[in-house]
Amino acid sequence: MTEPTIAAGFARALMELAVSQGADRKLLAERSHIDLEELQDQDNRIPFAKYVALMRAGKELCNDPALALHFGEAFDMDELSIVGLIGQACETAAEAFVQVNRYTRLIADVEVDGAAAGKRLVLSRSAGQIWLIDTRKNPNDFPEMTESSFARMVCMSRRFSDSQLVKAIHVTHATPAYRAEYERIFRVPVVFESDKNALLMTDDSFLTLKNPLPSRYVFGILSERAEALLKSLENSKSTRGRVESLLMPILHTGDASMDTIAGKMELSRQTLYRDLKAEGVTFEKVLDELRHKMALNYLDGKKVSVNETAYLVGFSEPSAFSRAFKRWTGFSPRMMRATTIENNQTGIS
Repeated sequence: MTEPTIAAGFARALMELAVSQGADRKLLAERSHIDLEELQDQDNRIPFAKYVALMRAGKELCNDPALALHFGEAFDMDELSIVGLIGQACETAAEAFVQVNRYTRLIADVEVDGAAAGKRLVLSRSAGQIWLIDTRKNPNDFPEMTESSFARMVCMSRRFSDSQLVKAIHVTHATPAYRAEYERIFRVPVVFESDKNALLMTDDSFLTLKNPLPSRYVFGILSERAEALLKSLENSKSTRGRVESLLMPILHTGDASMDTIAGKMELSRQTLYRDLKAEGVTFEKVLDELRHKMALNYLDGKKVSVNETAYLVGFSEPSAFSRAFKRWTGFSPRMMRATTIENNQTGIS
């Protein structure tokens, strides 16, 4: 299984909260091994382990053991992830719930209970009670995620409704020393060392709550973006996707070899060969198709010459690039570029 990741927006906001409470930004980055540039785009992905390290470093440097609760209290989902924005654009809470589950991996692609069919949040009706259950596996390895998630959901529910939507909280981890913060934030009974991480809802009327400013137009735009992000995330989990992501920044160096990529992946050449073969491709095929795709992108951009494109996709000689391009498309790169420029000038797409 590939390493789980989380949206950079969560790490960025958590770091901002910790800094506001007195933690040193540089030290937080060092302790968590996060490059601050990774946080510039909140849709970027960072390893989940780095997020865990950031949370633990923040708690220590802020001298705030309840930092995860305070993080959930301070930031709504729409400030952290495109998933929250999609929820805001939905007409009802029921629709928002469906969309959150649809794109939950864009928040954090953590492992969930197999019985949940890939859904992290599950509504369960039992003995006349309605539970909203977090199905994340091994939650006690990082209970801070349960704390921040539940604090965020409860605090957001108060902004949506004047009535009490949640009447109890159940968590699987042990009672912490800062139990008073649970009582202050949740304002409902909290059961520790439960058999589930869940919110006990007052009833199912919360599903009919209307969002104040729904927008089908915004929903459509955000959904299209979310689908692209989800596809990118899924590709990154395949061996081919990981190889492509490592090849892209080094194509121009001429060192885009299988040995180089295997080394970056900390695999033997033989293991990488077998993993790609299991996906029905070879390293040479992945490299060739990536060069083809990138060459088309560069030439369509109008600002890169044919010779520059040859260099950028890893060909030391323009003639070798021209032969490859003709094999890919049936046209020479100069003919393709001339046609693209002509079409752009005449408005033909």
